Amino acid sequence: MKYYKLIQSMLIIALIVLLCLWLNGCESFTEVDLPQSQLTGTAVFEDVTTANAALSNCYSQLRENGILSGNQDGLSNGLGNYSDELTYYGSPSAPLEDFYNHTVLSSNPMVSSLWNSSYSQIYAINALLEGLEKSTTIPTEERNILKGEGLFLRAFIHFYLLNLFGDIPYIDTTDYKKNSTVSRMSEDEVYDKITTDLMLSKSILNDSYGTAERIRPNKGTATAVLARVYLYRGAWQLAEEEASQVINTNTYQLEADLDKVFLKENPSTIWQLHPGISGLNTHDAHTFIFSSGPPPITVISTHLLNAFETGDQRKQHWLGNVTDGTQTWYYSYKYKQIANTGSSQEFAIILRLEEQYLIRAEARAHQNNWIGALADLNLIRNRAGLADTAANTPQNVLLAIQQERRVELFTELGQRWFDLKRTEQADGILSPLKPGWKSTDKWLPIPQTELLLNKNLHQNPGY
Repeated sequence: MKYYKLIQSMLIIALIVLLCLWLNGCESFTEVDLPQSQLTGTAVFEDVTTANAALSNCYSQLRENGILSGNQDGLSNGLGNYSDELTYYGSPSAPLEDFYNHTVLSSNPMVSSLWNSSYSQIYAINALLEGLEKSTTIPTEERNILKGEGLFLRAFIHFYLLNLFGDIPYIDTTDYKKNSTVSRMSEDEVYDKITTDLMLSKSILNDSYGTAERIRPNKGTATAVLARVYLYRGAWQLAEEEASQVINTNTYQLEADLDKVFLKENPSTIWQLHPGISGLNTHDAHTFIFSSGPPPITVISTHLLNAFETGDQRKQHWLGNVTDGTQTWYYSYKYKQIANTGSSQEFAIILRLEEQYLIRAEARAHQNNWIGALADLNLIRNRAGLADTAANTPQNVLLAIQQERRVELFTELGQRWFDLKRTEQADGILSPLKPGWKSTDKWLPIPQTELLLNKNLHQNPGY
């Protein structure tokens, strides 16, 4: 009997793996409509093992494809080229070159990948949430943890889609008929739904991670994203409150050694993605590091290189360089391991404590709490070997915080690009640097295939 149950569980897990691979290959999220028995049937949710397998494969897909992936088509590289962090050296006419030159069309494969992989992942998460609601055999505590993680992931992916494409559909069901005719919701409506999911997630997740590796979201993870959401919405008091909750917990501490900040044991990590196989590390290292010139894909831009102040130790520890004797190129060296290391040393960090200090600093500054804002800002500066900021006016303090975000969070999932947009600096900074820049480039185009499939969707201006 035990042998039969083991075989049954193995078959179910294998089905889930194949399902997630199939979902990732779909051309459109509106095409995703599997029979309920395949993912949301009772077999998958008979016990915690198979339900966890379904969720684990969602994390695997996040690591390998779409917005959170560190590969060449992920946000760190794509939006680094789209903004002012990176300079493109790759193949002419490649999709990434269009990002760098701001000649992106609605047929760009990277745009389609970001949209389709994200909505396919959301579909799998919705299937999980619907299956959990029907389950009568998984204990309440375990079911709540799985539900909390699912709600967090759904909100987090929608957050990125919203900030990439503008008004978007917020998909919270697996119903094909409903999904195939959805319309775009306003930014405020989407943010309200994101906030609702995050608040519910926060209310049911535990403070603990369950494992030492911090590879599954906990209450602190949901709280950290709520702080970011409130910051983006200009809800300064709420942003400060949520960031303070993360900062004041004993779970997270700043790592003093800059060379250890991106190791898997870093105490400032709030959430990271496991590489999947022991000995492997991150896609980010493979994307950014190179050993000889000319560079194969991208390099750190002169604009970013010149942004580091004299004495900033992050320039020495988080940038690598290659020279051919006449020219020197720099690359992002936050993640340092390309080769198999026996046991994995670096996981892809999605959220870390340093951002929470900078969120709180900005939120405090907007509430005229200059002492508190400077305390948070200088904590990050001092860790990098810099003296306290000389900023002494309200406007200069805010500029100093943006400068610190720039040199602390570079090549981390598009933080710089989103900062330029939300602070209304994109036009002024990118127009002189990017000949192809247009104000309408603040939003990516909706993939043309989606517009053809769903007449209720409309294209962004400028495309």
